Amino acid sequence: MAAPQQAKFVQGNLLRHIAVMSLSSSVGLMAIFVVDLINMIYISWLQDPVKTAAIGYAGAVLFFTTAFGIGLSVGVSARVARAIGERDMDLARERATAGLILSILFGVIFAAVVWAALPAIVGVLGAEGRTAAETLWYLQLMTPMQPLLMAGIVATGILRSHGDARRSMMVTVWGAVVLAMLDPILILWADLGLTGAALAGWGSRIAIIVMGIYPIWKNYGGFAPVTRRSLTEAAGPLMTISGPAILTQLATPVGQAIITRMVAGYGEQAVAGMAIAGRLTPVAFGIIFALSGAVGPIFGQNLGAGRIDRVRRAFLDAMLFAGLVIVGMSALLFFARSEIAAVFHAEGLTRDLVFLFCGPLSLLFFFNAMIFVANALCNNLGAAFQSTMVNWGRHTLGTVPFALWLGTYWGAQGILIGQAVGGILFGLVAVWLAWRVIGRVEKRRAAVAPAPMAAAPAAPETAAV
Repeated sequence: MAAPQQAKFVQGNLLRHIAVMSLSSSVGLMAIFVVDLINMIYISWLQDPVKTAAIGYAGAVLFFTTAFGIGLSVGVSARVARAIGERDMDLARERATAGLILSILFGVIFAAVVWAALPAIVGVLGAEGRTAAETLWYLQLMTPMQPLLMAGIVATGILRSHGDARRSMMVTVWGAVVLAMLDPILILWADLGLTGAALAGWGSRIAIIVMGIYPIWKNYGGFAPVTRRSLTEAAGPLMTISGPAILTQLATPVGQAIITRMVAGYGEQAVAGMAIAGRLTPVAFGIIFALSGAVGPIFGQNLGAGRIDRVRRAFLDAMLFAGLVIVGMSALLFFARSEIAAVFHAEGLTRDLVFLFCGPLSLLFFFNAMIFVANALCNNLGAAFQSTMVNWGRHTLGTVPFALWLGTYWGAQGILIGQAVGGILFGLVAVWLAWRVIGRVEKRRAAVAPAPMAAAPAAPETAAV
């Protein structure tokens, strides 16, 4: 009788822990994307379709650098979480320090490459004339500040690895607060337009990096001394996880860039509608985006504690939680679709695309959630390359053929429908492959396990769920 009760207790705690970590970290993650949404709202109030479309094109490019930072945070948080699961806090501090420094260095290099290629990138996206000029100017101002955002995202991952959901959340919340204060002043009152939006973005990113580093220094032992040799030694293991994770994350902006190029053929109204839907998605489903980051440390800590049963249960509970969230948010979007369109002054085709998103397409996001959770599991169980292949397949084979096919029948609406439909197949494949990874890890551990002597050590309080 005691065993079933214990199992029920563990499962209930897992679901609650996943919900708490996802909900709290989603506030912080949504704050990152609220920054873009706020910019879009204030720029749309200028009622200049060119500037609104420029924000849409720019978002597809800036998403590359944000995705790069998210990929780095996957590796850093996974390595820190494993050290915590093994109860080695000195090692956790060393890995956090090296991870932050390396993320800044890699971020600067990546942002510099993107900045140099901006004219070509804007052309490939399909922007022309004044729209292209406005897009290029905004990106040239914003891209140099992206490494600060990347490092801030890594810092939130470190805090989540310690189970500190509240402080992790507040890092990007403060960034959104700063932006919300600066945007109306610089965009509307000072009448700086896109330049004002970029300057407000600078202030937001400075706030993010300060609020990310301070709680690590104050509450978790600060930072360990580093040398060139220690950084070099840390780079290899970090990129073993972060390398595939970065490639995985970059698949999403690549897919979005492809869709942007397709939609560009239908004019600035279509690009604006797609951009609004693109900004709404991570805000409406921020909990789902945060879920993959929040559940990753749970997988990592329980793996470090040798509890594969908890890993399996967390995987199931994470997908259940995702389904409940998506149904609830889709209903909210549907009933608020008229008000959402009005906020952005959406008319014509722009309004049609907003209405399309706030209906059946938002429900199909569940299959993207399946991919997110499966990728988080693979990243933490030593099968990161598998998640890379799934994500790239979803955003190429799972996007281009369906978007082209349905676009020939329903125009810009068909392109967005095709993009969503393509995720169904790859969501199912991702879950199937993730189950295989769990089975392989379980068999491998069983093969090398010593003769039973005592119960497996419990994970720390943040993971003993």
